[in-house]
Amino acid sequence: MDAAATAVEETRFRYEGADGTGLAGFVWRSAGATPRAVLQLAHGAGEHAGRYREALAPLVRAGVVIYAADHRGHGQTGGMSHLGDFGPGGAAAAVDDMAVLARRARAETPGLPLILMGHSMGAMFAQAWLLEHSQLIDALVLSGTAGPGPRMAGGPNSVYANPRTDYDWLSRDAAEVDRYIADPFCGIQFTKASAASFAALRERALTPEALAGVTRGLPVYVFVGDEDPINQNLERLTPLVDAYRAAGLDVTLKVYPGGRHEMLNETNRAEVVADLAAWIEGVVGRLVA
Repeated sequence: MDAAATAVEETRFRYEGADGTGLAGFVWRSAGATPRAVLQLAHGAGEHAGRYREALAPLVRAGVVIYAADHRGHGQTGGMSHLGDFGPGGAAAAVDDMAVLARRARAETPGLPLILMGHSMGAMFAQAWLLEHSQLIDALVLSGTAGPGPRMAGGPNSVYANPRTDYDWLSRDAAEVDRYIADPFCGIQFTKASAASFAALRERALTPEALAGVTRGLPVYVFVGDEDPINQNLERLTPLVDAYRAAGLDVTLKVYPGGRHEMLNETNRAEVVADLAAWIEGVVGRLVA
């Protein structure tokens, strides 16, 4: 198959959140691949969906159609003048936006399994979203994540001796850290109100009662680095995995030794993407059997 047939094609669109806020959306697909599943992407704080197009290209070439969006206050949705500002609806409105996109993806790709993937802030959004909307998806992927709770004292970069930059915690790959720093749409800079709304969402209790309505048996793939300060030596991750399993979710946990926060941009990213692709293939195989 030639390069043109396997190229990742991008379609851009604008859509509205539940409150009418305009949002930037993207679809990535390959003309040379028969669609097998849909992956909906929720990116992290201080970044944008476009950072994932290259990393997830192997999935697209294997037949995964990806729907992505820039959250409120991020990327092309926020624009340079509104970076870090969720607006009056706060983080809760950004979570609601994900349900709007999921319904659009379902309508435009009938019959295909829908998998929600959230990274970091997007993973925290996905955890909150799951409590009300699990029936919209067939599987869940969380990366760079942890259970509910406050941020670590000193910030994520404080665990590294003599850090080269403010974002060494993202990856061991210095070139990837530099790419992040050079990207004008990257850099965590929440407004006070937006930071407070995200903290309230992040620090909610994870109780059996809260998880009672989540679809039992839902496949969940969690992948993290064991040197990601967000999970604090896995201490903040274990309670999340345990709570999901106790609620009847089918959780697969993958921990990469030495990995930092952005496993899709780590030194072993090819292995990470291959593992993700294999898990998706297994889930899709069971769903369509």
